[in-house]
Amino acid sequence: MRHKKILPAFILAMAPAVALLLIMVSIRYGAKNMTFDTVWNAVFSFDQNSLDHQIVMTSRLPRAVGAMLIGAFLAISGALMQGITSNYLASPSIMGVSDGSVFAVTLFMVLMPNAHPDLYILGSLLGSAAGAAIVFGLAWAIPQGMSPVRLAILGTVIGSFLSGTASAVAAYFQLSQKVSFWYNARLHQLDPELIKLSIPFAIAGLLLSLTLTKSVSALSLGEETAAGLGMRIWLVKGLAMLAVVILTGVSVALAGKVAFVGLIIPHIARFVSGSDYRWVIPVSGVLGGLFLTASDIIARFLNYPFETPVGVVTALFGVPFFLYLIRTRGGEQRA
Repeated sequence: MRHKKILPAFILAMAPAVALLLIMVSIRYGAKNMTFDTVWNAVFSFDQNSLDHQIVMTSRLPRAVGAMLIGAFLAISGALMQGITSNYLASPSIMGVSDGSVFAVTLFMVLMPNAHPDLYILGSLLGSAAGAAIVFGLAWAIPQGMSPVRLAILGTVIGSFLSGTASAVAAYFQLSQKVSFWYNARLHQLDPELIKLSIPFAIAGLLLSLTLTKSVSALSLGEETAAGLGMRIWLVKGLAMLAVVILTGVSVALAGKVAFVGLIIPHIARFVSGSDYRWVIPVSGVLGGLFLTASDIIARFLNYPFETPVGVVTALFGVPFFLYLIRTRGGEQRA
């Protein structure tokens, strides 16, 4: 069992170097390639009259950093959801959380078209909470609704309803092109100011997630075991879902809906870390950030020099993985 501690510790130790490498590659390569000197000078000796420096600081750097953060947030959200529900199929994009965020952002755009960007973050947080409440509320109300496959189906149905309604509202108010950003996860349109505004929310969500790691570890072993340890199960679940709502809401507000990161990465994190969420949560965050950043880089070269939505790349990994989980583990709760 010793490797269950050595391997995740090695991953966390190597993560900064790998992250820096991916960020550098993300900044340098795209429709227009940048030299290392250009990137260095743009960061440390910014010249507002230089077009290359403008591209680096207003587009490439926010895109790379944003992808790293969003991947981490979604992976941690997926790990928390899988831990508290003992459901291998749980993730923000499948359980209606992401679609709830997009739906709420659409309503905010219709009702307050000139609103400050931080209101979009608030709307996204409220929407993610509403989406989660609807899906899990209905699941608890129907027989065997919390079984993995039924919960996944219910989340997909509610998510499709919310996204379809949002699309209809956007079309009626002639906002379809603007709203499409939140559905196609266009990382190249990340707003640097919005990233700054989201930092306090993100820190709160991350701190809450890390605080709950020990409790989620116990809860992932089963509610009876957790209750036997004197744990307040509903309090832990409520706080964990609050962290999920915050992290997912921030992610959607920044870059729109990104699918499958929260499904794939927690499984990989548990494979290398075991069932101890004191390791699973940070490893999920690290691997999630690296995965989405690498996926974004790959997306640029699938149809070079044109951009391919990063969701296409995550789906190439996610869809087969999702089908594998349904076939091998979808019919039963995790022990």
